Amino acid sequence: MPRCLPQLVFLLLLGGLLPAIAWAQGEARLAYMGTAGWEITDGKTVILVDPYLSRLKLPTSNDGVLADDSRPLFGWDSIGVSDEAVIDAHIKKADFILITHTHLDHTLDLPYIARKTGAKVIGTESTINLARASGVPGNQLLAVRGGDDLEFGVFSLRIIPSLHGILRPSANMPPIPGPPPPDIFPPDAKPPFHLRDYVQGGTLAYFIRLNGVKLLVFGSMNYIEREVEGLRPDAALIGAMPERREIHQYTARLLRALGNPPLVLPTHWDRFNVPYSTSQQSAIDRLQSFLAEVKAASPNTRIIVPEYFQPIVVKANLNRTARNK
Repeated sequence: MPRCLPQLVFLLLLGGLLPAIAWAQGEARLAYMGTAGWEITDGKTVILVDPYLSRLKLPTSNDGVLADDSRPLFGWDSIGVSDEAVIDAHIKKADFILITHTHLDHTLDLPYIARKTGAKVIGTESTINLARASGVPGNQLLAVRGGDDLEFGVFSLRIIPSLHGILRPSANMPPIPGPPPPDIFPPDAKPPFHLRDYVQGGTLAYFIRLNGVKLLVFGSMNYIEREVEGLRPDAALIGAMPERREIHQYTARLLRALGNPPLVLPTHWDRFNVPYSTSQQSAIDRLQSFLAEVKAASPNTRIIVPEYFQPIVVKANLNRTARNK
């Protein structure tokens, strides 16, 4: 073998010119994209969950905007616009996109990413209506309801009926103007869409089985206990914003239902109306109460607070039995 060949292979991999190398059986890699967004891969198949990277300068229930953020300010009457440069910098490939619900911090960037990658979009009727109206081809769309257990060859997916967290009025966010929004995104809607148009549209969670690894992924701060009881994920991605406090024994009941998972990754915990470069210390500080709840309810559970786009390797725990293997 020529001496230069190993170096050449390294350079090609670094430049993304060779196909991805599959991870060993029983391993998956996760990377946090902020808000409720994740990239999940086994080295071949790439699954995105709630990919929202634009991080609009928009007041949220928990965070006002920063005065030194020079980006345009958005409001409910603003037309939603994705930051395509940020998306292109971080998303190169996607095979599947899973959407938990249709709020703008979960779906604003969905159409651009789906058109860019050709990924299969899986979500509620509301999600599919939004994607179709935004120009995503019909052969990329799959509407699901809770209870489906789907096989895609490279991975399988149980669709879990779920609930959205309870949002209380906040001084940061004025109420949405006009009449009450519809329950789902309308099938006959025409773009462009204002931010007030991104309704919840029903909520799902996902139980992903990929390369021998089982992941339970939530996109908000609520759940239906009977729908997850008996599941035994290797890692649970649990919504950790303060809205969880509206739910009775939110953390303890969930961890007990899941048999005290070996790994918990908090999701939907960050300050997501600022650029990625902005310090998240205030969000990390408020996250400490959730971390304490996990430790109190399940002392042997490991917790990793994810950093943006930094890979986390999750390994299958073959000793855990589940209702869905």
